[in-house]
Amino acid sequence: MRETPRSRVTVGDSRQGPPQLKPGRAFAHTTGASGSGSPHRSDGRPPHTPRGARHTGPGGRPGTTPPVPGRPAIFPAERLPVFSALGCALLFALITWQVRTEGPLLRLDERIDRHLVHHGPSWLNQAFSDLGNMQVALPVLALAMGYALWRGSRFDVGVTAVAMAAVPALVIPLKDWTARPGPLDPSTGYFPSGHSATAMVAYGGAALLLTPYTTRSRPVPVAVILTVATGTGLVLHGYHWPLDVLASWCLCGCLLLIASLCVSHRNRRRSSSRTPDC
Repeated sequence: MRETPRSRVTVGDSRQGPPQLKPGRAFAHTTGASGSGSPHRSDGRPPHTPRGARHTGPGGRPGTTPPVPGRPAIFPAERLPVFSALGCALLFALITWQVRTEGPLLRLDERIDRHLVHHGPSWLNQAFSDLGNMQVALPVLALAMGYALWRGSRFDVGVTAVAMAAVPALVIPLKDWTARPGPLDPSTGYFPSGHSATAMVAYGGAALLLTPYTTRSRPVPVAVILTVATGTGLVLHGYHWPLDVLASWCLCGCLLLIASLCVSHRNRRRSSSRTPDC
């Protein structure tokens, strides 16, 4: 029988393995040229198929380039002040209704006050209570207004001034309407607390004016501390019931939230008007 001819290997031929690839040749199953990373093309150009254009995720698995949208937020961040203002208004309405009708919340307030009044140093409680005096709170707000005017924030100053002017316009009629006596004074006119309202709007308004010009939001915690200290001193010294202070915080919280919404809306309109059209 005739044998099949085999390839002869000469003595001088040193190649014993499979044939080597020659430079310049393109094969279908080789990676891209010069380490391009394309699995299907040798010239480095991106493939036309969607699968080939997909980027890989961790561990070499196929991933998605654009971020996957999550669930929509129940309370969007831009609407949080609106919901907060509504919550403060509802809580203030509930407290006022309980005071007018002498409901169970009013009786609970009186029991709590008996355990709180005259606790702590008298001089410290008096000092905290004095933080709500107009002679103390209004100069702080006036200094913040002057600085904001010097920086050119006339609209912000106007909004804060309106919020401060709304305090006596709202508190005085409410005092006459509710006619609640004080913890240690049989005379009426203690609900809501005027000192707590003055302190909250004055110090909170000052923080609203100064925060844009500080690297950190330090004025806000300071305003919160001063407001809480004023209300605590009024309750511990026996000037007001706890609900008097809480109602003032709810009422003035609405004022400050509305003021902050007006300021932020104005700033957004100014920034959008300065942005050039593409």
